[in-house]
Amino acid sequence: MKTRAHILLGLTAALFLLAGCTGRPSETDAPQVAEIVELASIRMGGAPVEFTPVAERIEKVSDVFGAGLSTVSDARSENGLERRISVTRYEQFPATWVVRVAYTNASGRDLAVDGWSVCNVKIAATGDEPSFWSFQGQSTEERADWILPVSDGFYQRNYMGMNDPDYGGGIPVVCLWRRDAGVMVGHLEPHPELVSLPVCMKAGENCATAGVVKEYDTPYALSAGATLETCMAFISEFRGDCFQPLRTYAQLLEKQGVVMPESEPAAFEPAWCAWGYERRFTIDEILGTLPKVKELGFKWATLDDGYQIAEGDWDLTPVRFPNGDADMKRIVDAIHSYGLKAELWWAPLAADPGTAFLQRYPASVILDKEGKPQGISWWDSWYLSPLDPDVIREQKALVAKFIGEWGFDGLKLDGQHMNAVAPDYNPAHHPDDPEKDVRELPTFFKMIYETARGVKPHAVLQFCPCGDCFSVFHLPYVNKTVSSDPGSSWQIRTKGYVLRALAPHTAYYGDHIELSDDENDYPTHLGIGAVPGTKFTWPKDNPYVKHSYLLTPEKEALLKNALAIYDAKRLSEGEFVPGLYDVGYDFPETYVIRKDGVMNYAFYARGQKVEQVELRGLEPGCDYRIVDYYNHVDHGIVKASDKTVLDIPFEHALLLEAIKQ
Repeated sequence: MKTRAHILLGLTAALFLLAGCTGRPSETDAPQVAEIVELASIRMGGAPVEFTPVAERIEKVSDVFGAGLSTVSDARSENGLERRISVTRYEQFPATWVVRVAYTNASGRDLAVDGWSVCNVKIAATGDEPSFWSFQGQSTEERADWILPVSDGFYQRNYMGMNDPDYGGGIPVVCLWRRDAGVMVGHLEPHPELVSLPVCMKAGENCATAGVVKEYDTPYALSAGATLETCMAFISEFRGDCFQPLRTYAQLLEKQGVVMPESEPAAFEPAWCAWGYERRFTIDEILGTLPKVKELGFKWATLDDGYQIAEGDWDLTPVRFPNGDADMKRIVDAIHSYGLKAELWWAPLAADPGTAFLQRYPASVILDKEGKPQGISWWDSWYLSPLDPDVIREQKALVAKFIGEWGFDGLKLDGQHMNAVAPDYNPAHHPDDPEKDVRELPTFFKMIYETARGVKPHAVLQFCPCGDCFSVFHLPYVNKTVSSDPGSSWQIRTKGYVLRALAPHTAYYGDHIELSDDENDYPTHLGIGAVPGTKFTWPKDNPYVKHSYLLTPEKEALLKNALAIYDAKRLSEGEFVPGLYDVGYDFPETYVIRKDGVMNYAFYARGQKVEQVELRGLEPGCDYRIVDYYNHVDHGIVKASDKTVLDIPFEHALLLEAIKQ
């Protein structure tokens, strides 16, 4: 097996050689995990440009990432294009190489660029099954898994722009790993960029490739004397699964000011949502459910979609609120009277055609190249520009109204369309820079976050991008993430794993339990430290809903058990212990959270029967009391060893706590 030192050495040798460094490590035959296919490439006229090395040097650097050592190489092409590549390894991030590339047009004439790529790597398969596991951060209408296997014939583009109507953005990194080691590539800009991170494993080639690619819709005009800088990109090597490299990525972003928040205590409290009654709810249905919500121990009550006239016109619909604001205040007052906090659903950046908002501000929408409004298919709405001054002013006023006048304690920002926007060609905005909306979208959510907390300092902002891979650039302006319409319990677990790697002190909400497997997978919520939630109805359903969410006695018993466990353990505030298990390769699927000195293990069988489990990370020679805290079974005292194995058969999930004696 390759050691960590060998992995580092192999990648160091490859990078330094390709960057033009004259020196190299002495162990030239060290095995390499990642082979550099191309450190940098630029395409013109449908073909890559060839460069001839001119000079190279090594220099010490000190910047936002700390002290480091850079290899700088200069090269020139026959058509007069000059290239400079800088590869930097920082003391604080010894397993990461930051790559900066600049192209200067010294030809004396304008040049047309088709696209460019950086950090194109190849990693060989070694016979594992599957060949690789991966984290891939794209968003599409497929709402696919973020953590997935890679085998022969695999391809995924991982475009960070709009992939489908409503769907785009994400986390601009790729992690590819084998059982013994892995590689991560991505871009390090502190804002969204319209690049792809394609992952490919061609049939029969026994390797996978990844990199950062920019493709221009129309050739980029590089004028004489001008310089084109690619995205700052990076390559990291790691052992284990994707948790630790994603932590490294978040730490690199933090150095550039993309700082993940530490959640309010209230963000970790269980939540009930009125969405079980759907859009045709009645005020009486909500008020009638609150006693049960209080009785069960929930701390939040959420009013969901259906209170508004239309998306974009957020005045109250007289159909359900005949007394206007007085009716809304009555709901909020009732929620508060039960000692609960009130949360309001809202879909910013969407406005329906024909609404009063668009009649007042017709120039507020994002336009495509043909001058047509960008559509949001889910609500048949149009995208509002996040940089339009009318949009910013009116949305800011809405936040102040929701939190201040109506009295809500938090907002549930909802909709897959929030995760990204398309380039804006509206002549009323910034037609000279259509991608400005794309890059600066996070500032819109910063405005919402700061406005809400300016009115109510402890306001909780939940961000629910409905099936998207969460835009990492929005995380600083959210203090409650969510599994966001998960398609399975696997997605609830793995989304939580990714988001807690990126933002370890931000609350992660498991979404409604009714969205988990069999609509009751409480072990998934509890085992990974997700804040529990539900949309149950009581004492009866709304007559217009097609699916019943009625709280039956059987469901209530499960719910009470889960909430009692959550309140006692609060694993949502614990710390994931990475490196003990591999979320892809190890079976059963296992997570470990340390809280108050207790090691909490969550095992998931994924449809198979398990006879034994191994408790890794315990101190050999020490005694531990082992308790199945979900089923309330005490398995007695065990003495930990280098390989602590317990014979505890299970078929779905097993939640164990190991308490040192």
